[in-house]
Amino acid sequence: MMGLGMMLNMLLWIVIIGFAIYGFILIIMKPFESKSNKALAILKERYARGDISREEYEEKRELLK
Repeated sequence: MMGLGMMLNMLLWIVIIGFAIYGFILIIMKPFESKSNKALAILKERYARGDISREEYEEKRELLK
């Protein structure tokens, strides 16, 4: 019975540490994700205004992905 309790305790800590690592990765990746989205938003805006052609838009969009 004592072994089962220890295993559940260890499993609980593994889950807690896993969530902490996942949260840390999300926090680190957030700035990179928003920069890419900003660039894509600017590109879409330029295309909508007619500043760039469809070919230029598609080429630059592929570069940003």
